[in-house]
Amino acid sequence: MLPGLIKFCRNCGTAVVYRIPDDGDTRERAVCPGCDTIHYQNPLTVVGTVPHWGDRVLLCKRNIEPRWGKWTLPAGFMELNETTLEGAARETDEEAGAKFEMEGLFTVMSVPRVGQVHLFYRARLLSDVFDPGHETIEARLFTEGEIPWEEIAFRTVKETLLRYFDDRRSGRFAVHNVDIT
Repeated sequence: MLPGLIKFCRNCGTAVVYRIPDDGDTRERAVCPGCDTIHYQNPLTVVGTVPHWGDRVLLCKRNIEPRWGKWTLPAGFMELNETTLEGAARETDEEAGAKFEMEGLFTVMSVPRVGQVHLFYRARLLSDVFDPGHETIEARLFTEGEIPWEEIAFRTVKETLLRYFDDRRSGRFAVHNVDIT
């Protein structure tokens, strides 16, 4: 839990207190002393893809903070009323303007420090022409040797790329479960 994120009850506006609820729970939660509402804090889900074209992957240069100007895989926060697969496809379309076919789940990464879970799917590109959206400065294909490793925006992206190229060399793609601590 990331303490301090919830300060007031979403139901009645009373300042919450952090304590273990009386309902048999074992974790400290934000509890409203006015209406007894227990406020749960759960991780946010980030979804994205590893778009590939032959021996190259598609990276997007960020036009937004955090990490403006750094390279990333197309990814972002999952929206309500969409599946993880739909969210990953939406983000790839929005950020890269790529034509692609979704493939299997590739990495599941827990990032407890920031309360997030990142899911990346492989996506086979159907074209090497891109029309990036406003969040992207540039969308470009890279071989493993061309990737600007020191300019990768997020550790989850770097870890996913390393596993992708390892699996590609082995000829077999697995699902990787990784904890970023």
